[in-house]
Amino acid sequence: MNQPFSVDQPARADIDAMPGPALLQFGTDWCGHCKAAQAPVQQALQDFPGVRHMKVEDGPGRALGRSYAVTLWPTLVFLRDGQEVGRLVRPVDSAPVREQLAQLVGRPG
Repeated sequence: MNQPFSVDQPARADIDAMPGPALLQFGTDWCGHCKAAQAPVQQALQDFPGVRHMKVEDGPGRALGRSYAVTLWPTLVFLRDGQEVGRLVRPVDSAPVREQLAQLVGRPG
C-alpha cells in the first residue's frame, strides 16, 4: 500500500496527545529518497499492525515538520503516547525501521 503524503497538517497538540505507538513520516511524493524508502518502511510496518502510520508532506512553511526539526526527507519519527522515542532519516533497508518499531512497541526486533 503506497499512500500519498498528506498535505493536511495535523496540529502538533493533536500529535502530542495521541495515545499508543505511532510512526510519523515526513517527506513528499516527488522526493526520490522518499520513494526509495517507501518499500522498506511498508515491509517493516507489516510486522507491526498496531502502529499508527501517518505520512505528512513537508516543506517550507510546514509547521509540523519544523516543530520536529526535520531537515532531510524522509524523516521517520517514532512516537509513544505523543512523545518522540526514536528517529530515522533516509532509511534504505527495512531492518533499522523494524528495530525502531520493535523498540517502540516493547518487543524484541
